[in-house]
Formats: sequence, C-alpha cells, structure tokens
Amino acid sequence: MTLFEDLGISPATLKSLKKMGFEEATPIQAETIPMSLQNKDLIGQAQTGTGKTAAFGIPLIDKIEKEKNHIQGIIIAPTRELAVQVSEELYKIGSGKRVGVLAIYGGQDINRQIRALKKGPHIIVGTPGRLLDHINRKTIRLDNVQTVILDEADEMLNMGFIEDIESILAKVPEERQTLLFSATMPGPIQKIAERFMKDPQVIRVKAREMTVPSIEQFYVEVQEKNKFDVMTRLLDIQSPELAIVFGRTKRRVDELAEALNLRGYTAEGIHGDLSQAKRMSVLRKFKEGSIDVLVATDVAARGLDISGVTHVYNFDIPQDPESYVHRIGRTGRAGKTGMAMTFVTPREKSYLSVVERTTKRKMERMKAPTLDQALEGQQRAVVDKIVQTIESNNLQYYRQAAEELLSDHDPATVVASVLKMLTKEPDNTPVRLTEEKPLPMRRDRDKKPQDRRRGQDYNRNKNYKPRTAAKRTGGKPSRTPR
Repeated sequence: MTLFEDLGISPATLKSLKKMGFEEATPIQAETIPMSLQNKDLIGQAQTGTGKTAAFGIPLIDKIEKEKNHIQGIIIAPTRELAVQVSEELYKIGSGKRVGVLAIYGGQDINRQIRALKKGPHIIVGTPGRLLDHINRKTIRLDNVQTVILDEADEMLNMGFIEDIESILAKVPEERQTLLFSATMPGPIQKIAERFMKDPQVIRVKAREMTVPSIEQFYVEVQEKNKFDVMTRLLDIQSPELAIVFGRTKRRVDELAEALNLRGYTAEGIHGDLSQAKRMSVLRKFKEGSIDVLVATDVAARGLDISGVTHVYNFDIPQDPESYVHRIGRTGRAGKTGMAMTFVTPREKSYLSVVERTTKRKMERMKAPTLDQALEGQQRAVVDKIVQTIESNNLQYYRQAAEELLSDHDPATVVASVLKMLTKEPDNTPVRLTEEKPLPMRRDRDKKPQDRRRGQDYNRNKNYKPRTAAKRTGGKPSRTPR
C-alpha cells in the first residue's frame, strides 16, 4: 500500500486530495507521480479506470507556478466528454493552490472560449481539432508550456487525430516534459514517442490489473431480431440501478433509446451528433438517477467516470477486444461488483474467444429469459420495494385505508391486486431496429490511421466521404465538427 504522503506531493495538493477522499495511491499513480515530479518523460500503458488522470494530474498541478498567468500545461484528449471530465478532476486536485483549468473542445462557442482564455488559465485540456484551431487563431500561445500530456493516445489514433497531435507538439517548446498514456501501444503511437519524447520511462500496469476481476461477464446467444426483447426481459429480471447499453452506431443508439422509452423504460442516448449542451444534460440526469438506462456509442462513452453503474449491456458486440474492456469497465468500479451481458448472434460466436483472451476471463453462457421469468422478476422487485416500505415504519397515513380494504376483501386478494398494479405487464410494443451485419473483429491495432472502422462515430481522415453525403448535403461532403 502506497500513501500519497509518501510520494513527495506538496501540502496544498495533499489537502485537496484528502478533501476528495483520496488516501491510497493506485499502482499507476505510485509509479508515475514520483518520476513525473522529477520532470522525466513518461509512457504509461494502462486501461481506463486505473486512476491515470490523477497519475498525471497530481504532479502537473504540483509544478504549476500560480503567480504566472500563462499556460504552463496542456492535456490533449480524444473526446469532449473526456476533456470535460479531466478538467473537472484537475480543478478539484488544484483547488488547494487555486490553479486555473480550462476545457477547450468543439461544439462550444469559440468566442466564449476566447474570453475564458484571456483570464490566463494555467492548464488547458482540449480536443486536438479545437486546440489546433486556437493555435492557428493565435488565441492560444504555447511559448511557456512546460508539460504536455497525451491522454488515450490509441483512441486519438483510431479517430484520425495523429496529424493534429503532431502539429500541436511541433508548436510546444522543445524543453518540456511529455507524458503519454495509452491502453495499447500501436506502431504510430510508438513513432510519436520516439519523435517527440526524450528517453521516456515506460510504466505498465501488470496484466492482472488490466483485467476485470470484479465484473461478472455473461453472453447470451440470440438471433438479431430477438435481441431487443431479450434485453428488456433482462432489464425486468435484473432491475439494475444504473445501466449502460452499448450500440455500434449513432443510428442504433437513437433507435434503441426510442424503443426503450416506448416499452416504458426511462432511457436516453448519447453520441457524437448531439449538441454539447444536450450531451451534458443527459449525463447529468444519468448521474442523478433520473435516467435508468443510458444508451451510448463507444466513442461517446469513452473515459466517462460515472459511479453506481451496476450493469452493462453490449447490444452490439464490440469490434475489438480493447473496446470490450473499455465498455465493461464502466461498471465494477471503486471496489464494487458489476455485471456485463453481451448479446451474440450465431455468426458472431467465434469472436468470444478473442475477447476472452484479452480479458483473461471466460464468459459464462446465460440462457435467454422467458416472458414468465421477466414477469416473475418484476414481481420480485415490487415485493422488495414493499418490504423496504414496511421496514421504514412510515405508514400511519395509510393504515385507515388499508384496514377498510381488509374489512371488505381477503388479504391475499388485496396484496395480489397491489402487485398487479405495480408490476408492468409484459409489453409487446413492436420496435423497428435496423439490422446491422456483424463486423469482422479487428485484431491488428497497428493499422494506418486511414484504415477506419465501419460504424465509427468520428472520422477525421481527410479522404473520408460518408456514403450518404449526397443525400444529406446535396453532394457536398459533410464535415465532422472538431
């Protein structure tokens, strides 16, 4: 066990960490923080959920000179959500020193960002496209940057941001510290390390820590046309507190969210086409518990740290094993257990062995539940709620009505009526989902940036032309916002 007090962190930062409830450092933090405080270049290979944000954020905050109102550190993140999340955590870590942190990303009013930049933040967390936009406008100057951090570097490679990253790094002073964090280390990422880093120290989280021991993993073999009915039955039986359903494409996410709401569930979708305000609103509702089910694409959910997620449902099987690990890593956090269900069509069953080799865990087969089992699961959930209400002893306002009912009716009949009233009847509301063909699972992570995955939410490749561009834009290629 390594305590933060033993890592050479300043008292002001330690005070902030104590306020956040941090006491013991994770393995990646224990190894990264001391070397980073010595200004060494570092490569950290670790999965999401290992505490890497604090691993690079704590020493970055510690080295900031607050009296100097210029940008001293930049963090490059692949998505808007991750940029916001990292900036929020850095703000908490830096509260003791009152360090200024600003998130910069596409989809937000650029003039608003320019006004915020004039206030002199010490740290910028941004997506590659918007950062480069500000650099070209000269609204961001990197002359005094001392630390550069690349977060989720492999995901930025997949999204086609490598050229933007190289352009940004070329603008930063050569005398700087560079930290690179990535779940995997494909060839292009290694080349960036060789070109822009000086004798980097490599820190790897051990394989046993990269697996998911606290998550129960199951697969359900089901025909494509029956997936949705099976998933809703599982939702009824398992009654998750908070659940995330993963779909492969933006269209799939929209269809699933709409279908779930038609069936009586409280669900909303999140993907790259939503406005930033809408995405933040959906995430806030989910964190507060006013949404039971969040439907998301891989990219939209990448890096999200939402506590309390009990179940993850892979409606569409992930395209590569690493994406599977990131998906199910949304649950089973902070020492809690979680459950992950993956729906597999007969043609996709061969993919399971590839995923199992990556997670070093065998998925157990789960039999598709029947309608009767779903109804029984709902009844069991209602009974549990009734028992909790009885144990609360806050029933004085209801006793008179209860006594009147019992005087006129058999007690068992009254209870059965309550169960029927509170239990949702099996719903056969027809849903129309676009059938998606199974995709070949990619095993080679070292492909060139232009070799894009089908169904990718973002595609920054300049040669990429959407198949439906002519229909949407009258023949003009659409452009994904930065």
